[in-house]
Amino acid sequence: MSTFSGLGTALSSLIAQRQALEVSGQNVANANTVGYTRQRAAMSSLPAATVPSMFSTTDGVGIGTAVTGIERLGDVFLDARVRNETSGASRLSAVATEYKTLETTIGEPSATGFSKDLTAFWTSWSDVANSSGTVANRSVLLERGKAVADRIGTMYRDIDTQWQQALTTTTSLVTQVNTTAANVADLNTRILAITNAGGSANELMDQRDLLVTQLSSLVGASTRANADGTLDVMVAGNALVSGGSANALEVAPTSPVSFQGAVAGDAVTIRWAKTGHASGIDGGTVAGLLTVLAPAGSGGVLTGAAAQLDGLATQIAEQVNAIHQDGYTVDGRTGIDFFTYDSGSPAKSLAVAITDPDDIAVSANAAEAFDGTVGEKIAGLAKTAGGPDSLWSAFVVDLGVKSASASSRATVAEAARATAATAQLAQTSVDTDEETVNMLAFQRAYEGAARVLTAVDEMLDTLINRTGVVGR
Repeated sequence: MSTFSGLGTALSSLIAQRQALEVSGQNVANANTVGYTRQRAAMSSLPAATVPSMFSTTDGVGIGTAVTGIERLGDVFLDARVRNETSGASRLSAVATEYKTLETTIGEPSATGFSKDLTAFWTSWSDVANSSGTVANRSVLLERGKAVADRIGTMYRDIDTQWQQALTTTTSLVTQVNTTAANVADLNTRILAITNAGGSANELMDQRDLLVTQLSSLVGASTRANADGTLDVMVAGNALVSGGSANALEVAPTSPVSFQGAVAGDAVTIRWAKTGHASGIDGGTVAGLLTVLAPAGSGGVLTGAAAQLDGLATQIAEQVNAIHQDGYTVDGRTGIDFFTYDSGSPAKSLAVAITDPDDIAVSANAAEAFDGTVGEKIAGLAKTAGGPDSLWSAFVVDLGVKSASASSRATVAEAARATAATAQLAQTSVDTDEETVNMLAFQRAYEGAARVLTAVDEMLDTLINRTGVVGR
């Protein structure tokens, strides 16, 4: 080994320790950067020279150290777990949120809920039956009938508005997915160019992983790593991002633009823009919203509630009308409907068909205008098994149970996601205490290498300038 090789060995250590110190400094600088994954300089010893130079000897000792790469201290399995848990938690959270909003719209149980309107309506029939000659009681009955119809219509329109908002949100999220996917594809291209040039693209990989997690939250994306350092992003087994290209999603133009279309059985679908095939999204917020937007026959949250309101409105109108048609008005007319509605949208169109209080038929005998038998029968619908009250009560209970179940599942899923995120953070986050110790170690190693360099320099100075000088 050449005498001058000691300088090279010391120099290699100086360079390696400085690079390692810079990596620790980068970690400390990004200790609070979201999505940053801590890094380490991978060092490797250099082997002894296999072909000694002229007039040199070899003792088998290596010739120093070198930084072979900058490693990201992440864990692909923890990353995959976080994406999977994020996908499920986001889907369940979207459904639970819509259930909570629907519960607010229904407003039960409360002192001002629809059940109070129904109770007041049946009570008014009893009051009219007991005092059918009082115009005031008849007028109150008409107003309470209008209150029932208006309340059902208001709830239906509120659900319609919530459905439209969910559709708008879904469309916006699909646009966000396409933009994010394009950014991931661009990062893939840049990462590939940097790694091919021999550089380190760790920071770009951090940005890419952060975007992929966002895609998991939106559409339940998963990943597939390629040998060249790029990352394919998959949605339901299909490539959303493949290398440097991205495939766009879209809300199908044939999707219903009206709530009535969804209630009738039309489904909102998301498909691939290029092929027109269904995307099959089964995770993320978008999948949760598709569940909310689905037709009633497919378990749609909002359309199912609307269908039940239609059934309630139809039942109220038919049961009241069936009895009211057999009654007689003050002037002896019969066969009059109390409610009217459009069979295509009962809840939205339900209205009181009578405008004159004298047209309320509460008598069972044309000769006795003030008989209240029919009124008592209608009032008795409040306690009828399978009547409007029992139907409304069953609807409220069912909604409450489903909402509580959705909230519980969302809470559990969020806890699982938080646990996975904590485990990932423990692996990737920067520990400033650890980095401080590392910097001290690298600093001491740097100082030691500098001392070796000084010692070799002094040896060479003695060898070159002092050896063989006679008479001095």
